[in-house]
Amino acid sequence: MRSKRLFTAGAVIASLSVMATACAAPSADEGEGSSSDQPTSLNLGWNQPFYSYNEETSNGNATANSNIKYLMNDQFWYVNAEGEIQENTSYGTYEQTSEDPLTVKYTVADDTKWSDGTPVDAADLLLVWAAGSGNVNTIEADQVKTDDATGLPQNTKGKVYFDTSSQGLPLVTETPEISDDGKTLTMVYDEPFADWQYDMTVNVPAHVTAAKALGVDDPQEAKDALVKAIQDEDEAALAKISSFWNTGYDYTKMPDDKDLALSSGAYLMKEFKENQYMTLEKNPDYKGEHAASIDQLTVRWNEDPLAQVQALQNGEIDMFSPQVTTDVAAAAEKVDGVEIETGVEGTYEHIDLVLNNKGPFDPAAYGGDAEKAKLVRQAFLSGVPRQEIVDKLIKPINADAEVRNSFTRTEGTPGYDEIVAQNGSSEYSEVDPARSKQLLKQAGVNGTVDVRVMYAADNVRRANEFQLLKPALAEAGFNLIDAKSAKWGEKLGDGTYDAVVFGWQSETPAVTESGPTFVTGGINNLIGYSNDTVDSEFEKLNTETDEAAQVEILANVEKELYEDAIGLTLYQFPSANISNGSRVTGLDPAILAPTMFYGFWDWEVPSGS
Repeated sequence: MRSKRLFTAGAVIASLSVMATACAAPSADEGEGSSSDQPTSLNLGWNQPFYSYNEETSNGNATANSNIKYLMNDQFWYVNAEGEIQENTSYGTYEQTSEDPLTVKYTVADDTKWSDGTPVDAADLLLVWAAGSGNVNTIEADQVKTDDATGLPQNTKGKVYFDTSSQGLPLVTETPEISDDGKTLTMVYDEPFADWQYDMTVNVPAHVTAAKALGVDDPQEAKDALVKAIQDEDEAALAKISSFWNTGYDYTKMPDDKDLALSSGAYLMKEFKENQYMTLEKNPDYKGEHAASIDQLTVRWNEDPLAQVQALQNGEIDMFSPQVTTDVAAAAEKVDGVEIETGVEGTYEHIDLVLNNKGPFDPAAYGGDAEKAKLVRQAFLSGVPRQEIVDKLIKPINADAEVRNSFTRTEGTPGYDEIVAQNGSSEYSEVDPARSKQLLKQAGVNGTVDVRVMYAADNVRRANEFQLLKPALAEAGFNLIDAKSAKWGEKLGDGTYDAVVFGWQSETPAVTESGPTFVTGGINNLIGYSNDTVDSEFEKLNTETDEAAQVEILANVEKELYEDAIGLTLYQFPSANISNGSRVTGLDPAILAPTMFYGFWDWEVPSGS
């Protein structure tokens, strides 16, 4: 059983985001994956089905979607094994042309195309800016109401509202300039931004977005219409464009309209059976550095990791990366030819409390009394058995596991100890039901408080977590109601639960990456949290390049998070990439997203498999 340790960077890095296992990319004509001329194929297991092609919306922002898009869409950059950003010049180039003001120029390569043959160009980049900057929106995020059932924007008809957020793009308030040949976009920032390198990721095609929103069929005419709408600030056109951008790419089975599943990368989406599997095939027209080495990949979904072990043994899947438990590891070790690589992921488990659903943690439940709601939240968190969860569920897999005490930093990375020493996490170092009851009494809350707890249905580890949480919180004065859901990812932010347990994972070493989880209206702020100090501290962080100052800013942020009792961090994920060594070699799973899917260009199916 191989082991991989958590990567520790030498710079301040957001705890969600250190990509730690890349390899040198082969050229586009290398890596057939087998000495045979026969097409090669692999079956991969994952735990949650794909449900949105647009992973930049608040609804689509999930690992289940980004893993698939990683196989389908290329980008200007990627992160190597050392956690360093690398330019992907086969896709295009970018350069900082000025420090004051910060000016960045992006140029798309001539061979970079969508799979329908339409070139990727500056129109696609301009759409990234329009969506992420929020500068063309005509309604503010805090004014947007969401549908109780879906969590999608509800009151934005006729208004411009892109349902996403970015830390850096809002600093580009002037509409970026497009070159005469339409291949280059130049962005000028109003002030410096520490993580500008990560701002440009092309997610959905501009020509498709405009075609569906505006009814313009010709790809070039559609792009021209989109560019004109943005440059002219055409509210009517932009309202239609943003509305389609927000929801038009959401689907849970193969769309009838193939335009909604285009690729700019190594693989094409070919078949998609709802809640069952997706098949992707090698893109014959892809000219980039990360060419597919395997002709066909099929991703099969099952939240039960023991069922995935059985599928591996039966030859139904060739590799998977579960939320590993001791039972899963023990069962996998019995499979002939199994290869198991263990370690620690950059994902962390946490429990969040919802502040905007009129439930037990929302001031609205107490006539708008924010202090009373905070006391109830503090009472709840004082009863969370974090150490017991780690001891019983995580230490049997990773003996060195500890409770994680920082919202923004991973244990062992620069700044973690300094932040934890002053962030107030010590208030919740031990379970204290007596304190919980005293806080409830102080809040004037009598009787047991009902709390609906959502987590992934059929996720064994989270089911075990709930079973540990329920009796501990009962002693603290809370009745936990099991609100597990098979569609928990889609339900995040919909107000139908009061607490939720899941993990945060990301792809980049951007220091500002945790901002969207905590700032007002941030794309990952799924609990309705708003704190002026937190917002202003993250604004400072955006432009701060000194590492010591970054740590101090994050410490200030975390003091507020713990004081406001919005939730608790639990532990760092243990990892296990489990594969059939006779079916696939060349694996080097990343510690962070896309974990198992990283380095697909180096995978091989051994001859004779």
